[in-house]
Amino acid sequence: MRTYLAIDIGASSGRHIIGWSEDGEIKTREIYRFENGVKEQDGHLIWDLERLVSEVKTGIDAALIQYPKIESLAIDTWGVDYVLLRGDEAVLPVFAYRDARTDAVIQDVHEIIPFSELYQRTGCQFQPFNSIYQIYDDLCRGRLDGVTDLLMLPEYLIYQLCGGKTREYTNATTTGLVNAASGEFDREILSRLNFPLQLFPSLSRPGTVVGEYKGIRCMLCATHDTASAVEGIPMEKNAPYISSGTWSLLGVKTERAICDENSRAANYSNEGGVGYNRYQKNIMGMWVVNELRREICPKVMFSELVALAESSTFDGIVDVNAQAFLAPKSMKEAFDIALGGPCRAMGDYFRCAYRSLAVSYRVALEELEQNTKTHYDEIYVVGGGAKNNYLNELTREITGKRVIALPIEATAIGNLKIQMEGNR
Repeated sequence: MRTYLAIDIGASSGRHIIGWSEDGEIKTREIYRFENGVKEQDGHLIWDLERLVSEVKTGIDAALIQYPKIESLAIDTWGVDYVLLRGDEAVLPVFAYRDARTDAVIQDVHEIIPFSELYQRTGCQFQPFNSIYQIYDDLCRGRLDGVTDLLMLPEYLIYQLCGGKTREYTNATTTGLVNAASGEFDREILSRLNFPLQLFPSLSRPGTVVGEYKGIRCMLCATHDTASAVEGIPMEKNAPYISSGTWSLLGVKTERAICDENSRAANYSNEGGVGYNRYQKNIMGMWVVNELRREICPKVMFSELVALAESSTFDGIVDVNAQAFLAPKSMKEAFDIALGGPCRAMGDYFRCAYRSLAVSYRVALEELEQNTKTHYDEIYVVGGGAKNNYLNELTREITGKRVIALPIEATAIGNLKIQMEGNR
């Protein structure tokens, strides 16, 4: 039996998952799991880079104990964040995307290149944490002085394993710097922002072999976790999807990027897939639920929270995509302000959060259908949110779509699928 290792790292946890092919299906087994999260340092939110590297290597060692012969491994993470290198040394700290450092430079970037032009060139939705704004902040702070490489997080982790430096296409499309037509970094944008051109070489595609670590081939999957998740959804026909985790990524596969004014106004993004474009939108996702739980009732199980939400009759709704919910000091306070006062019962907060998510799905689907000029009857849900029957039922009720919930390891399956195809 040929085995492969998917290393799937999210903003709250990472997993090492062994996969193999059996009876025409990809089977998986989780080998190792570790917690992840941002740290606060000197007033900024950062990633513990050294710990991430250590956990990746520890998980590989754990996999090798049980599966001494692993054909290949690949790493996927969230998008946007990156590591600057001066030679072999990382420039620290590595800022997390929820840090507010870009607030002061967004307007400066848009004065150089209006967002309407950026969108027309890249099709990348506006998010205050997009890499383009983070890198411009680095430029203004002098953090790019002497920098030889800029690697997205999964690229850096692969580099730490095998020494190969690559730039992978799907993750690069989250930066706001990739031309939607060419599929390569946009030299015009880079030049006008005075970014060092040598930091942005040609992009590699999923399936590229980078090097070797402990006898295992290190390969590029679709290193943006949502791109791997979409590749892992077993669709009977093309339909919208929600990759439901810390973020809810709602979108559909299209042949090419859609960069028109309606898409810009709806803040839809065009990001790389494996042979297709992902026309999708970021929705705040389980982040709001997780933060409410952490603050209000950290010891209450999620099943109990859902039961409390189901028993509530509270009908208040908030805009979960509002900036106020991105990284508040208090998620409860953010809800209280948006609702005009505190909820009476704990379950009201969670019913509000879940219903607000479902409403945001409906709005996003209406925009998607209008902009793609296609009607869809169903929507696929994968990721942690696919296990939440209450949210799935709310989504069905509020959107009017048939919800196909697949509580599978879609990201790991997509990661493994690309490895298997690359090892044929």
